[in-house]
Amino acid sequence: MKIVVIGGSGLIGSKLVDGLAGQGHEAVPASPKTGVNTLTGEGVADVLTGADVVVDVSNSPSFEDKAVLEFFETSTRTLLAAASDAAVSHYVALSIVGCDRIPDSGYMRAKVAQEKLIVGSGTPYSIVHATQFFEFLQGIIDAGTDGDTVHLAPVLIQPMAADDVAAAVAEAVVAAPTNAVVEVAGPEQFRLDELGRSMLAARQDPRSVVADPDARYFGAKLGERSLVPADGARIAGTRLDDWRARMAGGR
Repeated sequence: MKIVVIGGSGLIGSKLVDGLAGQGHEAVPASPKTGVNTLTGEGVADVLTGADVVVDVSNSPSFEDKAVLEFFETSTRTLLAAASDAAVSHYVALSIVGCDRIPDSGYMRAKVAQEKLIVGSGTPYSIVHATQFFEFLQGIIDAGTDGDTVHLAPVLIQPMAADDVAAAVAEAVVAAPTNAVVEVAGPEQFRLDELGRSMLAARQDPRSVVADPDARYFGAKLGERSLVPADGARIAGTRLDDWRARMAGGR
């Protein structure tokens, strides 16, 4: 199949392109770096010509509420229109576990808006909801830092490796459209504050972590299960210690 990966130069996109190409597909990375801009429409129609599947794993360059909403709505409308014109038979998008449960986050509201456009488009689709990536945990810690102290809510989190996220998206890409959402998550649950302490200890980072029920998650208030999947989610295989060992080995 010809599979166009929007955001194909990013963390998940590059892994996805490599994985699909390894399966014998024509996996085409598409991003501003390759001359494809889903905000302006530049290059979109051309890259989708002859495509069987389009996969959107792109991300907004700005997380400011208005900008991120504009990015996902404009980009998704552009892609859906071009996919319809090109008779693309499957639209796959990567989204976030819990995005519909954190309404005071502008980013999460933007992802929900993106999904609504896909669902209402009439194009056969599959949406993959993934939990937070191990690779992004340091960013969560940094966002909660005030001086030498990190404020993290003691809520559940079930993170996963980016390699496993890419594998889950690839599985959706080569399967028939589900016209539904599938959730994927890592094999272990943690308390966010405990995980923060573990991450800092592993890096010999002197900051201390405070379990703060009122701590914000990129501006949003979290509930006990805001960041974990519902029953029936697909569980990835990479444990945190496995990922750490892999990263230490440079892989």
